[in-house]
Amino acid sequence: MRRTLLLTVVIVTALLLQTTVFADVRLLGARPELMFLLTISFAILEGPASGAVTGFAGGMAQDFLLDQPKGITALTLTLLGYTVGLLLQYIVSPSPVLPVLLVAGGTFVGELFYGLVAFLLGQLDVTTLYLFRVAALSAVYNAILTPLVYPVLRRAAEGSRSRKVMRW
Repeated sequence: MRRTLLLTVVIVTALLLQTTVFADVRLLGARPELMFLLTISFAILEGPASGAVTGFAGGMAQDFLLDQPKGITALTLTLLGYTVGLLLQYIVSPSPVLPVLLVAGGTFVGELFYGLVAFLLGQLDVTTLYLFRVAALSAVYNAILTPLVYPVLRRAAEGSRSRKVMRW
């Protein structure tokens, strides 16, 4: 129950911040993608299953709130969360810079995947150069926000884990 409540609060808070505060704060025309940041952070902290669940829930919430085509963001974030969670199995020595690099790379690839799927479904009519520029700038923006958001999410995730009682 705690995990569900935590996930709900985090997703609603991120959506509110993205639609109010960060809607006007742009970096050369691009805005941060907080759902990408949350999905990748939970995948880093808890693995592929949690990353996929966070991605699906956050993606569907974003699709319905922002009146976007339903399911494209959910598909993108679900695959992204699962992939980042699986990728961590192959990283031998994690460093403090690892979340920043994973968030930046994941955001860039996720934005490109979202653009590709939207283009194939006839929902996107921008040039490839524009899509690459927005993906790169969103990745930079999310990388800048990661040192601020990741420690808070780590604390929240650690505090919501159920504690098992050890008996002798």
